[in-house]
Amino acid sequence: MILPVETVEKVWGREALPPPFPATGGKRIGEIWFAPPPDMPDLLVKYLFTSEKLSVQCHPTKEQACANGDGESGKEECWLVVAAEPGATLGIGFDRELSADEIRAAALDGSIEQLLTWHEVHAGDFFYIPANTVHAIGPGCSIIEVQQNCDITYRLYDYGRDRELHLERGMAVADGSPYDRALRQRLPATGHATLVEGPAFRLDYVHGVPDDGLLYSYADKLLVIPIAGEVLVDGGEVVRPGECALARNLASVTFAPAGKALVTASLD
Repeated sequence: MILPVETVEKVWGREALPPPFPATGGKRIGEIWFAPPPDMPDLLVKYLFTSEKLSVQCHPTKEQACANGDGESGKEECWLVVAAEPGATLGIGFDRELSADEIRAAALDGSIEQLLTWHEVHAGDFFYIPANTVHAIGPGCSIIEVQQNCDITYRLYDYGRDRELHLERGMAVADGSPYDRALRQRLPATGHATLVEGPAFRLDYVHGVPDDGLLYSYADKLLVIPIAGEVLVDGGEVVRPGECALARNLASVTFAPAGKALVTASLD
């Protein structure tokens, strides 16, 4: 089942999107969401397109969200860069270990932007962003984001824009550590790769026909996100790049021999 799409305009979005997306008609498109199906409500897949820096922010764990009265889900997320302009960067973690007081002061005076570690990115770069990680997305990025279906964001700094900040709640959960480089990967030229394996969801990169081990790992419902080449889902529904579909299991999905896709399933 191909998921319904919601196109979201943002001031930081783009008028020109990379293939396979059509012309925007002059609108600044920042996000394309795929509505989570009732069979898998815990995961949200979206595309992000940036022309400006997004706010510096972090997200809580499930336990922290519950303690703050912000719902019953935390927010773990990850990013696959599908296109990037020269010099495009993602801000993730800090250049050095920072105390809570240092993060607070930097958020208030704006220097937090310079204290973030800005990672230059290219198509095929992947980053897992655990809850509590302080992060920001720079301009010139086109990204597939897979996340827990939760909209809790604690905004620490927003470059002087007139939007609400959540400094107290954000400071209660913000991690002042440098980013763990083990959470960054590069998609392989050939073969499959496990990109995320818990705690909230699993995510794999599939290049070509899945092996038996991967089929076993996705024996129940999953989401399929083609990157290159079409796939057939549940007996014949064609799913193309730029779309996302629910499948009953990985064995019911047919991949083109040279096709590339992400597959993901909730572990909650």
